[in-house]
Amino acid sequence: MENFHIDGSTYIPRIDFNAQTGVLELEGESYHEYTTEFFGPIFSWLEDYLEEGSKTITLNFKMSYFNTSSSRRFLEILTMLEDYQNDKEGKITVNWYYEENDVDMLESGEEYADDVELNFNLLPY
Repeated sequence: MENFHIDGSTYIPRIDFNAQTGVLELEGESYHEYTTEFFGPIFSWLEDYLEEGSKTITLNFKMSYFNTSSSRRFLEILTMLEDYQNDKEGKITVNWYYEENDVDMLESGEEYADDVELNFNLLPY
């Protein structure tokens, strides 16, 4: 399977999903107006990637800002990974990076960690 990559810009995050290593990275800012269209190819790739069971996957999430619509899409990604862990015996780790003084991003990470049953690390930088 090929890797999936989107270069980040002013309002879209950098997406770097490595099919060989199982490292999935989202970084930057996300306040795209049309999140359904933007995240559609990401969900499609992830669905294909998750067809085979028992993979070890690390999601590195290093966002500096995201809007409510993006927040919903991120929860969908986490839910897909949670379902994969439960249904296909995958091993999932989420590394939620936040700037040390960014209380809002820390709280967002804490809320996501409460919403899903995944190995969730909150990591200041």
